[in-house]
Amino acid sequence: MKIPLLPALLLASTAAIQAADWPRFLGPTGAAIVKESAVPLTWSETENMAWKFESPGPGSSSPIVVGDKVFFTCWTGYGDKAEAKDPSKLQRHLICLNLADGKKNWEAIIASNATEDPYEGFITEHGYATHTPVSDGERIYAFFGKSGAYAFDLEGRQLWHTPLGTGSGSRHWGSGGSPILYKDTVIVNATDESKALYALDKKTGKQIWKAGGDKIDLAYGTPSIMESGGRTDLVFAIADEIWGMNPETGKMRWFATHNLPGNISPCLIQDNDRLYLYGGYPTQGSAAIRLGGEGDVTSSHILWTSKSSSYVPTPILHAGRLYVINDQGFALCMDAKTGEDIYRERAIDSGGGRGRGKPFYASPVLIGDRLYCVSRRGGTYVIAAKPTFEKLAHNVIAGDDTQFHGTPAIANDSLILRSEKAIYCIRAK
Repeated sequence: MKIPLLPALLLASTAAIQAADWPRFLGPTGAAIVKESAVPLTWSETENMAWKFESPGPGSSSPIVVGDKVFFTCWTGYGDKAEAKDPSKLQRHLICLNLADGKKNWEAIIASNATEDPYEGFITEHGYATHTPVSDGERIYAFFGKSGAYAFDLEGRQLWHTPLGTGSGSRHWGSGGSPILYKDTVIVNATDESKALYALDKKTGKQIWKAGGDKIDLAYGTPSIMESGGRTDLVFAIADEIWGMNPETGKMRWFATHNLPGNISPCLIQDNDRLYLYGGYPTQGSAAIRLGGEGDVTSSHILWTSKSSSYVPTPILHAGRLYVINDQGFALCMDAKTGEDIYRERAIDSGGGRGRGKPFYASPVLIGDRLYCVSRRGGTYVIAAKPTFEKLAHNVIAGDDTQFHGTPAIANDSLILRSEKAIYCIRAK
């Protein structure tokens, strides 16, 4: 079985985001959903393992797929090994692999050109290659934090570089939101580096607009493009507020106060004329908010709030229900209309969470009626997407005890999985 035709993603030429491409974080539409694919239910280091590529360094970004190529980022030189203690030697890597067999086509190495946050504290949880690249089928756009935004062609030639600030958030945790495309622009969350969102010209890297302000801090989410009521909004969540902006100009159209403090990491989820918001720290929660309006829409547009939430993973919307595995290892299923819990069940096997810290960073991916949930240290859990909890499989790759932070990419019948050590292609034999 093959993935059915998906709509093209903001194309400006005939070059070609194909039906099977996974060209950005959370897939073609940012929903992390594939209706049909023969990705296997189970795998291991020997079962249904099509290929493995040893990465030169760790990374928390997700792989993307464009045509017959897989792209991912990682970093080396500082913090990746115990002896690597000189921040001036930090390098980022953008690597292109062959989807069929995992062989390397090319590698672009970018030396750090700014003073990074030191490799200590929370930044050791995700490192210096956290932003997932995005492609329009002609170019690859990558964001490397304080080193700025870059564009490459599909053969690895650097086309432009635009610095976007060298500042730091209040906690020096680094940044994490991924770039997205809108028409002829690349929209980048550089709120950690300069308390701003940017729209850059895709062909030149020139700044089209910049929006933000001093209120922004710890906003780690990826911005969203949402259409409703004949209008397109750029929607972005920060601590305590959510903004609806004009993607052509960066000007604010509406905002709502959601009262979730601290860092906001999960992406927003659109459901026709409403969206769902998750996140917050240390107090977490979720909310449904009606799209559109003008000015402060808090009293009129917040439809429900709940204390059920997710710290980093973005939930899946399916058949009127919201699914996610949260930071405590519980699988949640919520009624999207009311926000009420349908179930809350522990998903992690005893001992399956190896080590300390929150057990899930990757977002679930829905393939057909199965949720593929990649844990940081305990393997991938496959759960039925239905209103009763059912664990279908638990897949562990022996010999890789590094962290798995990236959300997998789906290309036809292949699942591309990344750890700090390697890229894996899971495909039924």
